[in-house]
This record gives sequence, structure tokens and C-alpha cells, in this order.
Amino acid sequence: MAKVCTKDIVDKFGLELISGEDGINRPITTSDICRPGIEVAGYFEFYPADRIQLIGKTELTFTEKLRVIERQLRFERLCTDITPGIIISRGLEVPEELIVASKRESVPLLRTTQKTTRFSSLLTNYLESKLAPTTAVHGVLVDVYGVGVLITGKSGVGKSETALELVKRGHRLVADDCVEIRQEDEYTLVGTSPELIEHLLEIRGLGIINVMTLFGAGAVLSNKRISIVMDLEIWDSKKQYERLGLDEEKMKIIDLDVPKLTIPVRPGRNLAVIIEVAAMNYRLKRMGVNSAEQFTSRLADIMDGSKE
Repeated sequence: MAKVCTKDIVDKFGLELISGEDGINRPITTSDICRPGIEVAGYFEFYPADRIQLIGKTELTFTEKLRVIERQLRFERLCTDITPGIIISRGLEVPEELIVASKRESVPLLRTTQKTTRFSSLLTNYLESKLAPTTAVHGVLVDVYGVGVLITGKSGVGKSETALELVKRGHRLVADDCVEIRQEDEYTLVGTSPELIEHLLEIRGLGIINVMTLFGAGAVLSNKRISIVMDLEIWDSKKQYERLGLDEEKMKIIDLDVPKLTIPVRPGRNLAVIIEVAAMNYRLKRMGVNSAEQFTSRLADIMDGSKE
């Protein structure tokens, strides 16, 4: 099933449907938009017919100077059986030849009152968001001091209970149990909750609770950029855990490597406080302050001084 079709952009931007309504459910498979200036001039060698075609004042003004037969042929070649739609910007008058061609091939012919460049930017951003690569991860996503923290771990390790404690401490829940993640661009992963379980937390022994109902609208967030992963695991006395924080693990999500911290869980450890500190430490690192590196540098200076 297509992620987005022509009808979606009609509803999203309030576009006027002029003709070609039979093709209103055509799928849109790319976020790229074509400004068919060179095609209107007659060159169709590399015409990207599978893209939304956006026609502005420049293209329409040029077609007015063409002979009627030329104009008909150019518009007929613009309208193919895979073209998801043709949009006229600035509320400009649509040539009759284009209306006839769009009806013949059932290509939705749409119109917006917005300027061409502005609308192109809005439509591109919308399509990139809708068509972004997606995946789902078993875990909990919370916003801690403005940092998106994805809490992972085996079932029963305490992810939801930790999230509940973080919410009580003033932080915000994005998703529990299943986190839907989309890669919006080369460096950005955004997590959301499936609609069915939005705002809900499952606490073993207590059941399902509605975080927004209990703690208010300020305790939930619809989506959040993922910055770090906190992997909770049962304490293993035979395993060596990171003590300084110099070696940074990574977790690959779609195409991005996200910083990952492995947090051993055992009675007496306050996981909510640890995650809060991890979020603050992450922000410090982004500002250029790395406590582990500073400690290592001081230790090296002391060792060098003792040798002299």
C-alpha cells in the first residue's frame, strides 16, 4: 500500500482539483519535484514522469508563445499513465490544452494560490517526511532535558517502570513498547508511537495507564529526535562494564549509528537518575565538554610529572 498518494497532498494543502479526478489515488513514490521547463520547451529525453510536476508563471508564459499544435503535443507528453499529478501555482489560469490532456490520461490537474518556490519547499518537506525510510524498535522513547533517549532491553528488565519514574520527575513520554522510527534526512532519526498505544504505559502488576490523563498534556510528546540509546541489561558479575566512558558503543538504526550506553540493572540502582545524568552529559559533550577525556588528560599529566 502506497505511503502517500495524490489525494493526500490535495487534502494537506487544500489544492483545487481542476480535472483528472480518476487518477486522484495515484501513488507518489519520490519526494523529488519536477519543474518541467525544459520539457515544455520540447526536450523529453530524460523526463521524470513519475514525479509531481509543478508549473509556474515562467513555464505557462512560455507555452503562450507556442503554436496551438505544439502546445497540445507538449502537454500530452507531460501527461503519462504514471504521472501522479500536475500542479499550477499562483492560482494562474490553466490552458485548455492541458485540461484536455490531463482528462485523457486521468492525470490529476491541481492548482494552488501559493508562489511556486514556496509551495515547492512545503511539498518537498511533506513528501520527505512521508516517504522517509522507517523501522520499528522494541523499547521506550522519552524526552529527557530535550534529549531523545531510546531505552531498550529485554522484556521485564524495567524499561516502562524507568519511563514512569522519568515522567514523574517532569520528563515526557513519546512511546512505550513499540517505537516507530523514520529517517528524515542523513543525520536525523525521529521516533513516534503507534496510534493504538499512544500516551499509554504498560506496568507489570498495574496494567495499562494513560500518562496524559494521569500527569497532563505536558507529560507526553508526539515525536522526538533520537539522540542516544540506553540499553538496560541484568547485571552480569562476569562482564566488564565501561568505567570511564571513553569507548563509545554504537547502535545502527536504518542507516545511522546512534551513541549507545549499556546500563547494568540490579537492585538499588536508580535508573531514572542515571538516564537523566546521561542526557545532561550528552548535552555537555555536544558543547565540547568531555569529562572522561578531561580526567584522562589530568591523569596523563600527573603520570608525566611523576617521571620527571
